[in-house]
Amino acid sequence: MKKHFLLILLLFLMTSSIISASDFSSRAYWISTGLTQSTPNTWLCFRKTFNLKEVPKQLMASIAADTKYWLWVNGQQVVFEGGLKRGPAPGDSYYDKIDIAPYLNKDENTIAILVWHFGKNGFTHQNSGTCGLLFSAQSPEISIVSDRSWQSREYDAYTNTDAPFPNFRLSESNIRFDARKKTDRWNVPGYKGHFGSSEIVGSPERAPFGKLVLRPIPMWKNSGLIDYKGIYRSEKSDTIHCKLPYNCQVTPYLKVDAPEGLTIHMLTDNYNGGGERNVRAEYITCKGVQEYESYGWMNGHEILYVIPSGVKVLELKYRETSYAADIEGSFTCNDPFYTELWKRSARTLYVTMRDNYMDCPDRERSQWWGDEVNELGEAFYAMGLSGQQLAVKGIYELVNWQRADGVMYSPMPSGNRQQELPMQTLASIGWYGFQTQAFYSGDNSFVPAVYDAMKIYLHKVWSVDSDGFPIPRSGEWNWGDWGDNIDMNVLTTCWYYLALKGEKVFAQQLGKSEDAQMIERMMKQIEKGFDQRYWTGSAFRSADYKGETDDRTQAMAVVSGLASKDKYKALCNVLHKEFHASPYMEKYVLESLFQMNDAEFALKRIKQRYEKMLSYKQYTTLFEGWGIGAEGFGGGTTNHAWSGGPLTLLSQKVCGVEPIEPGFKKFIIAPQMGTLTQCSTVIPTKYGKINVDISKKGIKLALKINIPEGSTAVLRFPSGKEVNLNSGEYSISGK
Repeated sequence: MKKHFLLILLLFLMTSSIISASDFSSRAYWISTGLTQSTPNTWLCFRKTFNLKEVPKQLMASIAADTKYWLWVNGQQVVFEGGLKRGPAPGDSYYDKIDIAPYLNKDENTIAILVWHFGKNGFTHQNSGTCGLLFSAQSPEISIVSDRSWQSREYDAYTNTDAPFPNFRLSESNIRFDARKKTDRWNVPGYKGHFGSSEIVGSPERAPFGKLVLRPIPMWKNSGLIDYKGIYRSEKSDTIHCKLPYNCQVTPYLKVDAPEGLTIHMLTDNYNGGGERNVRAEYITCKGVQEYESYGWMNGHEILYVIPSGVKVLELKYRETSYAADIEGSFTCNDPFYTELWKRSARTLYVTMRDNYMDCPDRERSQWWGDEVNELGEAFYAMGLSGQQLAVKGIYELVNWQRADGVMYSPMPSGNRQQELPMQTLASIGWYGFQTQAFYSGDNSFVPAVYDAMKIYLHKVWSVDSDGFPIPRSGEWNWGDWGDNIDMNVLTTCWYYLALKGEKVFAQQLGKSEDAQMIERMMKQIEKGFDQRYWTGSAFRSADYKGETDDRTQAMAVVSGLASKDKYKALCNVLHKEFHASPYMEKYVLESLFQMNDAEFALKRIKQRYEKMLSYKQYTTLFEGWGIGAEGFGGGTTNHAWSGGPLTLLSQKVCGVEPIEPGFKKFIIAPQMGTLTQCSTVIPTKYGKINVDISKKGIKLALKINIPEGSTAVLRFPSGKEVNLNSGEYSISGK
């Protein structure tokens, strides 16, 4: 098994490296300064001056750094925070491609690059052990490669703060900048200060930086420096509170007049988000008027500047950088509660997107795959098409980091954690994870690269008993959800069945008929014995489970298809009474209610569960648990990825828009409005935007529908009547 898996991984990575290696000249080397070690939180400056007889129409620069970089060409900033956290596969690195031709001049040109070396492992970053930069730009007119001719120096104005430090999950450090040591204008043409020569520390495609994989997601959006929405300072306080428009990823800026040697502190109201310290910044003043932007992003609803006596504040601004996709979807209805819930869900999704899907952007910034399954589903109803690329990046990483024993785990890429959560992995590779990504996007190009790894995990790592049921695995953390009353045996069976269901679709797509037949037999065995093993006459329950009836269990039996329709009435009764799920699993509880045509209570339960969360008017994002801090789970972050499940359901079930052919080429509109009288949704697809607006009066529906060119739809009224629609605009009424 081990040899088989390693061969698959090697073939995939060889293919990736063949494509990417051609972007780097054989004369380009990883470079660093002669004195630099892999010290955490190291910052390096690089410069290269060269001449051009003619400016090329295009000059693509391939740039890799451990870990982040900022690029200027002729004094103009071209990239604000380039690079991705390391780990397309263990030991490997990502690189960017940027066209620098628009910034070049005839005759002399200067490239300047600032590199931030994280220098320590994190839950979603693997430290290479070496601080370095790799640069290659090739055209018939010019060849620019990183080598010993580049000037470099350590930027010692950047140092570490004193304690407290970020918690161990984060690879980022606090940033302290001592303006007394700053190097003015080092990144513009004509700089005459002292830089040393660079040293070669590695070659492309080799250790310690590993194989190079082209960045699979866009460069960040960049707002530029903008004013805060409001600034206030409490009486006799040294802290200035600067309001942001919503929870977002920002870098703080200041302009002050001050004597030298005073320390200004910068952090957010989310600094202790999830019960753990995250990142903050410090600025030590020089004498006179000065300005500074701290380049390490932080998130929250407010930036806090702690200003010592003697400092005169002239300007405070911020820059929002974010994943380069817009929130193009929408949902509104006649009840503002659900409209606001969708909006906060979308904001929560957006603030948990960057290098990877995150559980939360404060405590961890980690790619936990249970969270990512919910996030990728939401993205199809909320985000523009580029937003879908982040899930595919995560899919490749999950498979590439598969251990030699076949186990897949999260979070990853990881330098300090390799522990399996079996049910999160089953969710990831199954129906709601890989299959949803392939079907909703209409792009299953990743399937051949991941199929064998899925097969190894499901059929070599997992075992089944004599009745064909999966034998529960402890992994390193047998986690099913936050909260109590979790019937793990039934949940394991349902998640395993859903993983087989997704695997079967992929086997059929790849023409693996023997695999598909084998998977079908396994599914039939579970279907045949499910009721006998778990059905009590009123609910599903495993024999050794002693807690209160688990709402999650009933929901998963329904959404997996293992619960027959004759049990729906009893299961609805259970879900009207039992409330144990955290926001993570509540998504499936709510979905099961819609599937059982109990939309009225589904909407009621949404309000019951989320009402307290939405009562906090100061927040634009959703929480890890149902309350804050001790009332939450796992530390209680106030911006947690998995809580946005209602976003999917409001567009997908209430407005009723779901694909029935890949990529929404054909979709169904089957509204389940419950007690609502009006709802509308916009859904971005590769064919264009789907627009559905529905009004209800009594039992009669009036719909306005726009179907993009290239798509078709089936409109299904509550009575069961169906109408087939081609692309175009429609106004239709019916019951």
